[in-house]
Amino acid sequence: MNRFEYARPETVAEAVALLDEHGSDARVLAGGTDLVIELRNHWAEPDLVIDIKRIPELAPAIEERDGALVITASTPMADIVANEQVQRYFPALAEAAVVVGSVQIRTRATLAGNICNGSPAADTAPPLLVFDAVVVIAGPGGTRRIPVDEFIVGPGKTALQRGELVTAIELPIPKRALGSAYQRLTRRRGTDLASITLCCGVDADGVTKLSYGSVGPRAFLVTEDTGTLADPNVPIEGKTELLDGMFHLASPSLRSMRASPAYRLAMLRVLGARALETAIERLEKELV
Repeated sequence: MNRFEYARPETVAEAVALLDEHGSDARVLAGGTDLVIELRNHWAEPDLVIDIKRIPELAPAIEERDGALVITASTPMADIVANEQVQRYFPALAEAAVVVGSVQIRTRATLAGNICNGSPAADTAPPLLVFDAVVVIAGPGGTRRIPVDEFIVGPGKTALQRGELVTAIELPIPKRALGSAYQRLTRRRGTDLASITLCCGVDADGVTKLSYGSVGPRAFLVTEDTGTLADPNVPIEGKTELLDGMFHLASPSLRSMRASPAYRLAMLRVLGARALETAIERLEKELV
């Protein structure tokens, strides 16, 4: 591990000023589950590490504000898994958060960090896309909000600009009944990077959203609004062709060691069908 300066700002403004001054030579420390490994292996060699855990505005919190569930930047995965509002409105996000790393990692790893890494295999990216999440960003020019679909750009790349810091993630509370489910494929049980991440959401208007990751440069979101996929009276066999068409953005890498492209594409269809059936079942319970 190379030597670096360590800063512990006490306000968002101080953190933004440090990020603006040092640019790409600075890294933000929240949970640190990825950054510490990168530092130890010399994958990252910043001149400055900015610890944001002392900033009151970013302290772990999940609360409802103005029709949205707001999750602050320092909130760990364990809090998301245990939160009753997340379980009620966004069960697929809780299902994704509970498979991030080990129990110990989930007490440190944050939702904000999971998407800021820009990993195509980020577990929480598909649910956030399905739930129309918004990323709240503080920067030299003030605060801005952008959809998570615009925030995630590509492998290791996000829409963050110089001096900017993610302060929270907002999840709009559904205005109509919504069923959702998360599916994941790994090489083995336990802690492992996903070969496929997938989330399905079905609402009372018959709109189906499907998001999938680890099969391309980033997680993708596709929507189907004819009502066919969401119809509980249509057997899954009758939805196969339409469901397969939802995966047209998938382009698994030939260089990946976790699974072959052919296997991923085949299992993508399997996981998609499973998630769709579960989402429909949960929607029906919401409508009772």
